[in-house]
Amino acid sequence: MNKKKFTSLVITGAFLLTMPFNAFAKEEGKQDGHGHKKVEYVSLGDSLAAGQTPYGKIDLGYPDYLADKFKEERKKVEFDNFGVPGYTSVDLVHDVLTDKEVRKEIKQASHITIDIGANDLLPVLRNNRALVPQTIASISDNIQTILSEIDKLNRKVDVYVMGYYNPYPYLPQQDQAALLPVLKALNGQIERKADINGDTYVPTETVIASKYMEYLPNPYDIHLSLSGYEAVADEFWKAIEND
Repeated sequence: MNKKKFTSLVITGAFLLTMPFNAFAKEEGKQDGHGHKKVEYVSLGDSLAAGQTPYGKIDLGYPDYLADKFKEERKKVEFDNFGVPGYTSVDLVHDVLTDKEVRKEIKQASHITIDIGANDLLPVLRNNRALVPQTIASISDNIQTILSEIDKLNRKVDVYVMGYYNPYPYLPQQDQAALLPVLKALNGQIERKADINGDTYVPTETVIASKYMEYLPNPYDIHLSLSGYEAVADEFWKAIEND
């Protein structure tokens, strides 16, 4: 994607509501016949889940690295990656509610990771910034639909929802001042919905910011390098181990 300017962006305070509360508790995870937990990992999301690189190719994404970490701990891991480049929260709502294969795998999953929402927001930032607040509200509603439907399908699954990193770290400082509140608002809503549904929010902004030149090597593209995806997988793994 091309680097864009966000100088005149104005963000209202209505979508900076980030007070989390935990309304649901997950049941115990699946076990095999020997009392050991089975790993049936499902990845849902956009191009980051699909593994799109900074130069337009599909390679290993963070779910692939995370699946490898599971394999290091377990003899058998079933892994289904439903990440699709360009997917919006509307697309994922549709899949979770209606796609038979996605719903079947959700029902069987022990672990699910999700990243969604950036493709809803970025076109609005480019084309009609006045719609940012209502777009974030719509993303929030869609994430609630996704997470609540997952709970209906599988009360035992552990769900991890990713917060986004700054996709445009090479913009001038004045543009960063306009962009960063949008990122904070989006991530705040993602975290809030994760917590409401008893799921785990996984932040990535700080880890990616630690090595922008390595993890986001193309200033004109928002996608991570392989080492960037591996760093994101490490953040997910920390959350999984904490559980």
